[in-house]
Amino acid sequence: MSVEETLARLKALYFGATPATIADAFDEAIDALKSLPTEEDRERAAVYMEGLAEMRKEWKGAKGRTPRPR
Repeated sequence: MSVEETLARLKALYFGATPATIADAFDEAIDALKSLPTEEDRERAAVYMEGLAEMRKEWKGAKGRTPRPR
């Protein structure tokens, strides 16, 4: 896969992620990031990786919360 194809895949993973798919999307994104050949390419991917990591953190935390009493 070319660098541009890899970046496009990361973008698709980011925009297509849901609470049900975030774990698999994050794992696939890590593998894609590792395949990028240069630090410059990895920097271009950073925005999607940071977004996926943030969603993963938020959605993982939401599962374990108990609703506050009203």
